[in-house]
Formats: sequence, C-alpha cells, structure tokens
Amino acid sequence: MNWKNAAIILLATISLTACKNDIDTFKDNYSLEITNPKNSYTNSDSINLSVIDASEIGNDSIIWHINAGKVEGENGNTLSRKLNTQPYGKLTFEASIYKDGKMVTKSAHITRLAPNNVKVYQIEEIATYPHKTESYTQGLEFYGDSLYESTGQFKESDLRITDVNTGEALKKFELPDHIFAEGMTILDNKIYQLTWQAGYGYVYDLSLNRIDEFKYGRSKEGWGLCNDGQFLYKSDGSDKIWKIDPITFEEISYVQVVSTKNSITKINELEWIDGKIYANVYQTNGITIINPQTGVVEGIVDLKSLTAQISNANKDDNVLNGIAFNPKSGTIFVTGKRWDKMFEIKIKK
Repeated sequence: MNWKNAAIILLATISLTACKNDIDTFKDNYSLEITNPKNSYTNSDSINLSVIDASEIGNDSIIWHINAGKVEGENGNTLSRKLNTQPYGKLTFEASIYKDGKMVTKSAHITRLAPNNVKVYQIEEIATYPHKTESYTQGLEFYGDSLYESTGQFKESDLRITDVNTGEALKKFELPDHIFAEGMTILDNKIYQLTWQAGYGYVYDLSLNRIDEFKYGRSKEGWGLCNDGQFLYKSDGSDKIWKIDPITFEEISYVQVVSTKNSITKINELEWIDGKIYANVYQTNGITIINPQTGVVEGIVDLKSLTAQISNANKDDNVLNGIAFNPKSGTIFVTGKRWDKMFEIKIKK
C-alpha cells in the first residue's frame, strides 16, 4: 500500500469516526422528562413533559406521539395532557426531535391500572346449532343475512360463509398451505382477514373474491379483528388493541387492555357491540368486555356453562373462540375451535 492510499484510508476512518461521534453526541444530548412525577396519578391529574436539551443544541422541529398516535398541533419542547382524556395501562409518550437532517426519539411513560372492579355477567342460552369440527374458528361475524367465518391452522385455513342452522359451508375460499389464518371483520362491503405470523392480511369482496392485501406495521402478529363502522381494531397476541385506518392500513394508535390488577395479554377474537369491544382471551372460558377508548376491562361474561357442553373443549387447543353479534335478533353467537356446537346467547345484565 502506498502512502497516498494509506492517507485516504486514514482520512476516511477519521471522518467516519467523527461522524459517528457527532451522531452519538446528538442522540445523547436530548432526554424526555416528566416534570410533575407522582407515585400514582388520578383521572383528574395532568401529565406534563419536557424535552431536555443538555447542550442547548436546539431543534428544527419536534413531533409528539402518545401510544403511537401522533399528537396534532403540538411541535414545541413541552407537552401537557389531562389524564381523563387518555387511556389507561402503560401510557407511552414519545418526542421525535429533528435537527439538521438528524432525528432521535426519546420516550417516557406512566402506568395507570383500571379504577373500578370488573363486573361479572351470566348468560341466557337461546338456542344451540351444529358447528363443523373441521373449523378451527378464528373469526365470526354477521353481515346482512350471512354469517362469515375465518378458520385457521396451516394447510386448513379458509374464509367461508356458514349456514347457521346446519353448520355447513355455503361457500369457501381456501388459503395456501403455508398460511395460518386468524380473525376477520367486514366493513363497507369488504372482508378483512388476518394471518397469524405472515405479516400481512387479505381483503375480499362479499362473494369471497380476494381483491387486495395489506401489511402489518408495529403490531406483532394477527389475532383478532373488528370494526366500529369507521376504523379497524386489531389484536396481536399482546395486551394491545391497535386502531387501524381501513384505507391506508396505518396503525393510528393503540390501547393497552388493563384490569384493576394488571394488563391482559393474549387478546384474541374481537367483536364490536354497542360501543364496546367483546373479546375472547386465549384459553379462557369467557368474554372480556373492553372500553376501546381507555382499554379498561369493564366486564367478564362467564361461559363455563357452554364449554361444559363441548366434549373436546380446551383439549388440543380447542378453546372458546368466535363471537358474532346478530343486530337483527340482538343476540350473540359464540363457538370455539373445532367445536361441534355454536350457541346463541343473551347476556344477563
């Protein structure tokens, strides 16, 4: 190697080291602090945050997020929010700081558990219908006069229209062998179906013709899916429920599902009923009623009387899964993975 080449390499090394040190210095300069910390926060409190600029480098702009949702109209060094407008659980604040083409994100959080005890509800059984034991039920939903069902497992997954009275599939779309299907929901005449770990979902028309697909963002996996008539709500196996734009598929924000004691993980099949999210929690024998704005568990529906009627319930993962609200009758249809029955119920309040 001649001296010219050595000099070039030395200069490049110095340049890269200086650049790296410059970026590290930039990142280490900023921090995000809660300026009114408390051991516990009430719903009447506010939370105040400030970006600390240790070396007074300054910034070009700051973008704030709360639970992954962008805070519109806020770009200063401080943020203040009343907690009665925020969800419960681990409330995460992020400040993305931009300066001279560089960006760093700093975060801080507080945790609030649910303020009230959970109500426990019993059920009234209205009717029992046959259900195909081949169906590893992942999603169940009425739309118009039809009952749509998504079934899972590798080499078995499909999307079908199910005859309520017989359990037979009136029409079926079979997925590739490598796909493990999960929850589904129907909005504006489009069916949205999740896959478990493939990282994307499918869109169909009401006749089960596939018309599009969409990628997941920050959510981990695909478990359950429902909608409020405007947005999609997706569970990913964690304690989070994500709010999703059905056009762009942007994950707008999330709530963490919490009780008075802890957060609730393994949120599975979802159904939107009267402004609340009704959810199966994987391997439990009930329905969890969740406030979609706060994440608070407001009720539990005891379904042990139904699982007792299924000979293979909870064996080989044949757990309760499948909630479909019928707006015409005002009743709820529930079933499970490979169950031979589907039940029509009312909740006793």
